Amino acid sequence: MKDLLVAVVASCGVATVAAAVPVETSIEAPGPAGPLKGTLLAPQPGAGPAILIIPGSGPTDRDGNNPAGILAAPYRLLAEGLAAHGIASLRIDKRGMFGSAAATADANAVTINDYVSDVQAWTRVVRERTKASCVWLLGHSEGGLVAMAAAKNPDVCGLLLVAAPGRPLGEIMREQLKANPANAPVLDQALPAIDALEAGKRVDTAGMHPALQGLFRPAVQGFLISAFSYDPAKLLAGYAKPVLILQGQRDLQVREADARALKVADPNAALQLLPDMNHVLKSVASDDRQANMAAYGNSSLPLAPGVIQAIVDFVSTKR
Repeated sequence: MKDLLVAVVASCGVATVAAAVPVETSIEAPGPAGPLKGTLLAPQPGAGPAILIIPGSGPTDRDGNNPAGILAAPYRLLAEGLAAHGIASLRIDKRGMFGSAAATADANAVTINDYVSDVQAWTRVVRERTKASCVWLLGHSEGGLVAMAAAKNPDVCGLLLVAAPGRPLGEIMREQLKANPANAPVLDQALPAIDALEAGKRVDTAGMHPALQGLFRPAVQGFLISAFSYDPAKLLAGYAKPVLILQGQRDLQVREADARALKVADPNAALQLLPDMNHVLKSVASDDRQANMAAYGNSSLPLAPGVIQAIVDFVSTKR
């Protein structure tokens, strides 16, 4: 969701070794006012599964980077790792942002349901381009919420939920604010604002502490109201298709408790915890917050061990 969580597909058969050298192609899908754009990295059509990577919160681009200093490129690294196993992937720019800027005049004037519509458009394009019989949705962070909301599309193979929220986003936002001692002076304004947005009411930011002006700015309140209205556990409950829940135990934004809440909601889901993975899917060796945050700006760091293999192993068993 906007500025809350830091960013932060195919046939159900799988080849474990790439059948051909993957080709990277820029592709488009129809958006509301102009094209949505993304990058497809794929072996030859029909060679294996295909995965649609749904980005996390705020201005996160198709590679997983963000102007706020996030340069870890986790989605690009995911795509490259999957391609090495013969798995096609599409990574996308969100409606109104980056390559998809023409899709809407205001990137903030969106809802979760709008993103679901875009996922449906992309799913059709991916199936056409890869000849896949269905598409896996890989949702990272806020993208996991979008994936769950889009999961009932019959063209979806199943869900790959990576650092995905397991509780309503308002609850997670409260937890994040309270976890940082530096936020103590602003909690008496921030917490009532979250309450109001959860109730579907906009808030007046004129008298708010400057540190909260960006988080609750009027332009994003419609999106926050939309995002806060979804309960991930309720979306996942009763879902009949395969689900992988992949969670890092060094994640500063989404906690192990969220992954376990999703597992409770869908007892048939596979839950895999990676001890040293942080929110941008990089390996962090300690609980040192500064070291964790430093990984957000380093695209040269590889993905945490086990990330690619967990996804490959899961989709390979769901034929």
